[in-house]
Amino acid sequence: MSIHDLLNQNFVAWMDAEKGPASDIVISSRVRLARNLRLVPFPHLLDEKRGNQVVEEIRKAWKKSGYHELLAMDLVTFNELPLLDRKILMEKHLISPEHSEASASFKGIMVNKDGSLAFMINEEDHLRLQCFLPGLQLMECYNRLQGVDDELEKYLDYAFDEKRGYLTSCPTNVGTGMRASVMLHLPALAISGQLNRIFQNVNQLGMTVRGLYGENTDAVGNFYQLSNQITLGQTEEDIINNLTGITEQIVEQERLTRERLLKEMPYQIEDRIGRAYGILTNARVMTSNEAMLHLSDVRLGVDLGIIKGLKPFALNELIVALRPAHLQKKAGKEMEPFERDVKRAEVIKEKLARYQK
Repeated sequence: MSIHDLLNQNFVAWMDAEKGPASDIVISSRVRLARNLRLVPFPHLLDEKRGNQVVEEIRKAWKKSGYHELLAMDLVTFNELPLLDRKILMEKHLISPEHSEASASFKGIMVNKDGSLAFMINEEDHLRLQCFLPGLQLMECYNRLQGVDDELEKYLDYAFDEKRGYLTSCPTNVGTGMRASVMLHLPALAISGQLNRIFQNVNQLGMTVRGLYGENTDAVGNFYQLSNQITLGQTEEDIINNLTGITEQIVEQERLTRERLLKEMPYQIEDRIGRAYGILTNARVMTSNEAMLHLSDVRLGVDLGIIKGLKPFALNELIVALRPAHLQKKAGKEMEPFERDVKRAEVIKEKLARYQK
């Protein structure tokens, strides 16, 4: 498998809503394990020589292993990928915004053909193993990663302390090194003004809420990432079970609120959804934030059965296809912001027309 195949397709595994439980509200699940090599400086202290040594240690472990999940992956360093391609990986949620800015030979990624497994190399930690699946599948993500992690640990000497657990660059990741998260679509709770209260409650339970692309990013289109805040003093199963339980409660509240809104103000909800669909299918210019807001309303219309013929998968794909790097990749050139806004409107109309057939 070549990473270029993944770069040239819009689809990645987490978009396949039909395969995900609670996918009307939980867009995707992700589990990430932070790992570092013993006696090697953390990535922010690496020079090129030591950084490349880390890459080679990871490459050797990958080549030695006969594990099926690892055999299906490709390893690429970022000096081999132009900035546009790194941005595309970020827009697909496979690497962080910060990692996408790096072009050093000791920064990179290991990824499989559908993007369900994506390992960041020398981001904040030497290795950040990630699994992405559609819907609410946190335990499934963890089980897949556990197999890969156990296999790599046969060949890599991880930085581990008997009392503290896995040692990481950020103190909040020390312990299990696990960060689990779900991407949620919460339009009804946003419309009804309940989100602040809910987010305050989950913060008190040791969870944090972030924007669409994680830490230091804004929430757009009523899409939010919910994740655990700490990893020390908890087992992996504790983290998964706590986040799953809280997510299930939020899913139930969002569903009940959708039903209530549709019952109490049907004309207003149908009008909002219809206007959003009309704008998306007729606009000539569309900013990213405006597109996400209207896609959120259309997605709500699909989930409520108000809009027929569209599948959630199509809208998940559009979340990524309307981003700047994907638009420029499709156009085959760099574009100014206004050019992208024009291209975005074209892409949205084209894809909605195709998906409605």
